[in-house]
Order: sequence, then structure tokens, then C-alpha cells
Amino acid sequence: MFSGSLLPKARKFCNRRVLVNFLLLATLAFFVFLMARITLPYIPYNTDVGFLRIKQDYIDLDFWRTAFFVHVYMSIWVLLAGFTQFSNKIRTSYPKWHRALGYFYAVDVVLITGPAGFIMGFYANGGVPSKISFVILAIGWITFTVLAVLKAKEGDYNGHRDFMIRSYALTLSALTLRAWKWGINNSFDLHPMDVYRAVAWLGWVPNILLAEFIIWRYKYEARRQRLRMRGSNTLLSAETDPARSEIAISA
Repeated sequence: MFSGSLLPKARKFCNRRVLVNFLLLATLAFFVFLMARITLPYIPYNTDVGFLRIKQDYIDLDFWRTAFFVHVYMSIWVLLAGFTQFSNKIRTSYPKWHRALGYFYAVDVVLITGPAGFIMGFYANGGVPSKISFVILAIGWITFTVLAVLKAKEGDYNGHRDFMIRSYALTLSALTLRAWKWGINNSFDLHPMDVYRAVAWLGWVPNILLAEFIIWRYKYEARRQRLRMRGSNTLLSAETDPARSEIAISA
């Protein structure tokens, strides 16, 4: 009796979706923590620490320096605000918060962090291949976010969801780039610039491919659901309409 009462609760707790959401949230929290640790040394305005030690040739360029600090300070908030957009709980129970955080995310990406990343892309380490990658990343990030907002305003919420998935996949490149860099540096003995050229693309291309797969899965499941409903409606009509029932049997 005791075990019987606990079994439904255990099944609910072990629900796959709950587990996946928990793992995703824990992973995001871990990487946000790492991003915060990376950001702290630059506060309030230190120009001779971390990444900036290898960018001293550009540190005196006002527009590049401004773009760098804007990008560093605002990226972590984009990560957090963007994550809330995929919470069913927030979207259904707190729609005003969903919209407010969504607009914050969009304004940050389109007007602040995205343009800063675009400027920085032209001065990326690793030569032309890296520069091309980061410029494309910035353009794609801004474009997908703008399209997500436009789809929401049009009332096309499936389209809004799809473009938000693409946008946030590029937002997460800030984390995946560092994960790839750590993995490559701990697995291979490569020149630092070769590593940087590799992670410039690995940081976001697999992300967008995964985003497209997730979008495809959403559409596939929606199509299956429509077919199931159509089949159920056809069966119900046959049961309630004797003439159609006879036709279905004879067929």
C-alpha cells in the first residue's frame, strides 16, 4: 500500500520532460556562473586582464573598446532573459513577464550586444576565417531576433517560437565556444590560433543545426497530432453517420 501510493509520485518526478528541463537549467546555471567568473576581472574597466592582454593593438580604438565592454557586460543578461522565453510556466502564468523579458532580450540583442559583436567580429583573432564566422554570427543573431519579434506581432506564434529557438541557439554560442575550446585544448596539442579558428565556427554552427532539428521535431509532432485528430474525427463521423459507416465497412 505504501509503495503503491509512492509509485505515481515517483513516476511524475521522473517524468522525462521534467528531468530534461532540470538538466538544461542546471547546465545553463553552470555556464552562466562560468561567464560571470570570466566577466568579473574586467569590472569596472580593466583593460589589461584576460582576453584583452592579446588585444592591446586594438584597446586604444574607442569604438572597439566600447563594443568589447558592452558585449561583456550585457551578454550574461541576454543568456538569462532568453532562457525564460522557453518556460511554459512563465508564458502561461505570467504573460506580462514573458513579454517584458522578451522585449528586453530583443532590444539587448538587436540594439546593444549584437551590434557590439558585429564590430568585434572584424577584429577577431584567427585571421579572415574567424572574422567571417563572427560577422555572420552577429548578423544571424540580430536577424533571427528581429524576425522573432515580427512573427509575434503578426500573431504567428509558431513562427515566433522557431525564430526564438534559432536566436537563442546563437546566444548560447558564448557558452558552446568556450566548451569547444576547453575540449580541444584538453584533447589535442594545437596552436592557439588554430584552435581559435576552429571554435569560431564550432561555437555556433552545431548550435544552429541542433536548432533546426528541434524546429523540425516540433513541426513533425504537430503534423502527427493533426493526423491523429483527423483520424479520430473521421472515426467519430462514421460512428454517428450510419451511411458513412456502411461505406467505410464496404471499403
